[in-house]
Amino acid sequence: MTDLEFMDHAEQLLLAVEHSCDRINDTSDADVDSQRSGGMVTLTFPNRSQIVINLQKPLHEVWMAARSGGYHYRFDGSHWQDTKGAGEFFACLTRDASQQSGMPLQFAA
Repeated sequence: MTDLEFMDHAEQLLLAVEHSCDRINDTSDADVDSQRSGGMVTLTFPNRSQIVINLQKPLHEVWMAARSGGYHYRFDGSHWQDTKGAGEFFACLTRDASQQSGMPLQFAA
């Protein structure tokens, strides 16, 4: 994958996270604050816990830090998969965001 291809796919991922937060906030009682700074998105929940998603351009990876741990994702041509087999990015984000917020949340590409 070229740097440009990585950035295209990674930008789509970050936009999907932001759009999912908007949808969640518009359709539920959840209050997920999404702040973006360049290649990093920070999700903050009412209990003040956070999930940080950032791009690692030299490695062509997206990293996610949550209470459950740190994860590295690579694009496999169709999905962002954890490099150690923990699963697909949006499934893991859904799991961790739901756990940290204390309510069921759904993130999608």
